[in-house]
Amino acid sequence: MYQRILVPIDGSSTSARGLAEAIQLAKLTGGRLRVAHVIDELSFALAMDAYAGYAGNWLQELRGNAAKLLDDARAKAAGEGVEADVALLDSFKGTVYDQIIAEAQASKAELIVIGTHGRRGVGRWVMGSSAEHILRMSPVPVLLVRAPESAKTEHERFTLPSGVLASQ
Repeated sequence: MYQRILVPIDGSSTSARGLAEAIQLAKLTGGRLRVAHVIDELSFALAMDAYAGYAGNWLQELRGNAAKLLDDARAKAAGEGVEADVALLDSFKGTVYDQIIAEAQASKAELIVIGTHGRRGVGRWVMGSSAEHILRMSPVPVLLVRAPESAKTEHERFTLPSGVLASQ
């Protein structure tokens, strides 16, 4: 049961909660994780804005931060005795949810575990919900893990260098 579990992460406390739940589930089933991070157009645009005046390569910076995020997730799983491999999805081919669905199919995932804010009404309409789209389109079961109360701000879902959003 659930030997191949896909866990999308984005660096937020919400996705960390999803990862923690996936690790516990993998321990119970003897499964392994595939931890994925998507760099999409919105992440790229936010990085460009955050690095205004910076002459470096924004995509390279995002990839470096994503690699660290994925390495940390793999180490957390390993610390709990769970095998995990990682996938950085940075092809800009479709939405975040399209890329996660494609990764689920390519990796033959049996379950997707996602941390979610659980927004309703206007908040969900304005911000959109990748988790909701994945839930509706997924070819495999999806476990949604509710965000902790401390995850009240949407800006934390973006993987930017430490301190970039600290003043907000």
